[in-house]
Amino acid sequence: MRECSRLSRRAVLGLTAAALPLSTVTDAAAATPVVGGERLARTGVQVRGASGLPKKLTARAWLVADCASGEVLASFDAHRRLAPASTLKMLFADTVLKKFDRARRYKVTDADLADVPAGSSLVGIKPGITYTVDQLWQGVFLRSGNDAVHVLSHMNGGIARTVAEMQAKAADLQALDTHVVSPDGFDHKGQLSSAYDLTLFARHGLKDADFRGYCGTRTADFPAGGKKTFQIQNTDRLLTGAWGLKTYDGLIGVKNGYTSHAGNTFTGAATRGGRTLLVTVMHPESGGNAVYEETAALLDWGFTHGRAARAVGTLVTPLSEGGASASPAPGRQAVRAAAGAPGTAALGGGGSAGPVAAAGAGALALLGAGVWALRRRRTRAATAGDGEGTERAGERRD
Repeated sequence: MRECSRLSRRAVLGLTAAALPLSTVTDAAAATPVVGGERLARTGVQVRGASGLPKKLTARAWLVADCASGEVLASFDAHRRLAPASTLKMLFADTVLKKFDRARRYKVTDADLADVPAGSSLVGIKPGITYTVDQLWQGVFLRSGNDAVHVLSHMNGGIARTVAEMQAKAADLQALDTHVVSPDGFDHKGQLSSAYDLTLFARHGLKDADFRGYCGTRTADFPAGGKKTFQIQNTDRLLTGAWGLKTYDGLIGVKNGYTSHAGNTFTGAATRGGRTLLVTVMHPESGGNAVYEETAALLDWGFTHGRAARAVGTLVTPLSEGGASASPAPGRQAVRAAAGAPGTAALGGGGSAGPVAAAGAGALALLGAGVWALRRRRTRAATAGDGEGTERAGERRD
């Protein structure tokens, strides 16, 4: 395991502020296994017992896993922390989806949309129009609508509360690479996740029938006011066959994303011969269809050569479901989940750091003491710019 004693000054201050001595962090990390297994903490390609991996993989991180068993069949820099873009909406759905009845109706106000970042991908929600919760989730999953995310977040008590609950959910799932700053995945400094964590979010979500149904829906009619509607189409190109791509046989979801800072990210799930595989691809070098092409290639490998693969790691069980506590991969410090984490106090829709503290502490208390959730990155030249650059233009519709 790589030595983790050389902390930046900011990290030390963060640990002190959380009233958690550095020695405690070191001892805790040594006492628990690395989440997913030691091999996933290594850099480079990890595969055992199988050959034939696609040769043209340009992604900065990727992972192939069996959805049922949780076995990781192959990976590349599985715990590398990168900007997630709209794939973070999977965690948003894991956190909020079951809170509201699908038939509930909600009239949108100007305040619900006031904090949607400029340049966001939108489904086209308008103040004064009444939507069902079902329609709002269609806007989230099909069009990756940040406007739909913000409306649901305000229904949930505000942006700050939703961010705190998402971070608590990530902690429960043991997604220890993830730092949530906004619920929609839009580019914000410090908003990070990993191929491993995104795969955890997808696997957890697919256990729910509503989540599975939304992410596999190709088109829907969306309210335009009065009795008028307009059709929206899912932006997952492997699902719809848009932009010159063929639909992937057996695909059941899950979520794509793009921002100018994050580039393309995608987590896909497909079923063939009674077996469901999960693939996450983050930040391929070329744009356009590359993220989908590399996902399809890895799924093809998993359904063929991957049958001979021996696990290089595992997708862990959530703490709330009896999972054993694990520690972050080396080089990714964990601090006690605390209110006022970087980025939360400045978010719209929630007010000052005080409400954030209450929401964060309340949500995390439900998970029990000792859950690790928020981390600050080491300052390392080798990973400079991995998702912590300044905020740039927002998501496009893709």
